Amino acid sequence: MSERKVLNKYYPPDFDPTKIPRARQGKNRQFTVRLMAPCNMRCNTCGEYIYKGKKFNARKEDVENEDYLGLRIYRFYIKCTRCIAEICFKTDPSSTDYIIEAGATRNFMALKLAEEQAEREAKAELEDDATNPMKVLEKRTQASRNEMAVLEALEELKELNQRQFTPDYEKLLNQVTPLVDPAELNLKRQEEEDEEFVQSIFGKKDQAIIKRVADSSSSDEDKPRPKKNMIPDFRKPTDVLTLDAQSNDAKSKPHNSKFMSIGSLGLAKKSLIIVKPKMKQLPITTNDSTGNTRDMKPGLSLLGSYGSDSESD
Repeated sequence: MSERKVLNKYYPPDFDPTKIPRARQGKNRQFTVRLMAPCNMRCNTCGEYIYKGKKFNARKEDVENEDYLGLRIYRFYIKCTRCIAEICFKTDPSSTDYIIEAGATRNFMALKLAEEQAEREAKAELEDDATNPMKVLEKRTQASRNEMAVLEALEELKELNQRQFTPDYEKLLNQVTPLVDPAELNLKRQEEEDEEFVQSIFGKKDQAIIKRVADSSSSDEDKPRPKKNMIPDFRKPTDVLTLDAQSNDAKSKPHNSKFMSIGSLGLAKKSLIIVKPKMKQLPITTNDSTGNTRDMKPGLSLLGSYGSDSESD
């Protein structure tokens, strides 16, 4: 068996297309098409309303001996949905619309009639202006009068607004004085409020001012604090003795009557301390080669002696 859906078919070698008989069709034959109702209409047989946009299976044919500027005019046949009566309408290229011929009547369309009336009046007015120059002059004078009336009404409104005008004093002051940034004003006001708040909490003029201690950070707390040097600074070796004596005197002073009996212990300790007196350096006399005597310091005498020995050697 051959394929059901194929593009190429088999033609025998003795095929002659001229021998195939052709079916004769009418010149104006009808086609079945699917369309929608072009307008609201009412069936004349049963009174059924058919609204615009309702779909029908219609028969289409060309209208004989009628055209518009070379455009064909088509006729359509539909059936009523209630009584199956035939309704006929055709195209109207001149008004881009449809004309109902038989079987139904078109519903009243006020908007369409008003548009058509306005178009007719506009055309008639243009024709009148083209043929009557006096009417054109009258229209120009009327237009100038209307313009003058509008200007007068506008001036009256301006005068009325000036009478009822209330000046904006802030705007006028800003024009005279330099403008100040509102952000700066808010910042300054905030600083003043903060200062007043701090003064109210931490101190006033009549009261003592309380100072806050700076909070130390956790790192400072962890670090060990350096110990104070408990060893006193002694500039001379004998200062140790005098320091012990002063400390003993301070301890030996009684503060109450019950300690007066042991005051002699402090005096005994004080008597045991011996202060070494300072030794005085005696001048050294030397004889020169000339026989004169002179005083010399110990250090210089040694240097002198050293020099004399080296020369003798």
